[in-house]
Amino acid sequence: MLWLGIDVGGTFTDLVLYDEATGAIRLEKTPSTPRDHAEGMMTGIGRLAVELDRVERIAHGTTVATNTALERSGARTAVITTRGFRDVLEVGRGNRVVLYDIKATRPPGLVPRSLRLEVNERTLFDGTVLRAPAPEELERVVQALRAAGVQAVAVCYLHAYANDDNERRTKAAIATALPEVFVSTSSEVLPEYREYERFATTVLNVYVAPRVRRYLTSIAARLAERGYRRPLAVMTSNGGTLPAERVVDFPVHSMLSGPAAGVIGAAHVAAASGHANLITYDMGGTSTDVCLVRDGQFAMTTEGRVGTLPNKVLQLEINSIGAGGGSIAWLGAGSFLNV
Repeated sequence: MLWLGIDVGGTFTDLVLYDEATGAIRLEKTPSTPRDHAEGMMTGIGRLAVELDRVERIAHGTTVATNTALERSGARTAVITTRGFRDVLEVGRGNRVVLYDIKATRPPGLVPRSLRLEVNERTLFDGTVLRAPAPEELERVVQALRAAGVQAVAVCYLHAYANDDNERRTKAAIATALPEVFVSTSSEVLPEYREYERFATTVLNVYVAPRVRRYLTSIAARLAERGYRRPLAVMTSNGGTLPAERVVDFPVHSMLSGPAAGVIGAAHVAAASGHANLITYDMGGTSTDVCLVRDGQFAMTTEGRVGTLPNKVLQLEINSIGAGGGSIAWLGAGSFLNV
C-alpha cells in the first residue's frame, strides 16, 4: 500500500511517498507554481514516477489559505449584517493594538466599510425571529453586491447561532441571483455567541475561499487525470484531515494546514530522539510558523490569529507571521524597516 504526502508552500512543494509494505520512503522537492499550484504538484508526482491508481491515500498540507490572508490577496469581499452592526468588525473588542502605545493604529480589515451592508432583520438571543428580512430589502442588497463586483459574501446576523433562519434566507437569495459569488453564513462557519469573533472568522472564510476552491478543484482534476480515484484528504488546522470537498466550503479550517502538519512531524521526530520539550520553527518562503511543544504535547486554542486576523476555529497554537525566506526587507520613509 502506497501513501503520498504533499505539502505545497509559497516557494517549494515537497512530496513524500511511503510504501507501507516495505517501509521505503522516497522524497521529492519542486518549485511551487503560484499561478496554478497543481502544476508544481504534478511535476513532483511525475518525478516520483508513481502510478496514482496504486496510491491508497493522498494527504495534502497547504499554505494557500494562510498566504492568501497574510498577503491580503483574497477575494473582493462584502459583509451583510443586522442593521446597526456594520461596525462590529471595526470596533472589535475595543482593545489597543499595542498596549502601551496610545498612538498605535488598528490594521485595516479585510472588508471596507462601504462593502459592509445592513439589513433590517433581527433574531433575539433565544432564537425568536423578531423581524425577517423583507424580499425587497434582499433584492436591494443583491443589486448592491452586483454593482460592487464582489466575489465573496459573509452573511453575519445577530444571534444567528441560536436560529439561522434569517441567514439561510439571505444566503439563498444571494446564491440564486449571483451563483458565481461564494457565500457563507456565520451560523455555518462558527455557530457560537460573541459577534466579533463569529463575524471575523466568517469573513476570513469567504475571503480565502475562491482562491482555495480554484486550487483544490484544479488539484482534484489533475489527480483524476492521472488515475487517482480516492478522496483527497486535506490537513486541517487542528492536526486532522477533511475531504477536499469539505475544505472548499470551509477553508478557514485549513488556515494552518501546512504548519499544523509541520508541528506534528517535528513533535514525532523529537519524541523519537528523546526530546519532549521543544519549539518548532517552520520558515517557508512566505511565512514563518512557531509552536511550543511541552512534554511531547502541543496546545490547542480557539483564540488563534493569522497575522493580525482573528480565527476562532479549533487549531494548534501556532504563531504565524508574514515574513519568510523569500520576503524582501527595505528601509522606507524615516528609515523604518518594511517587510
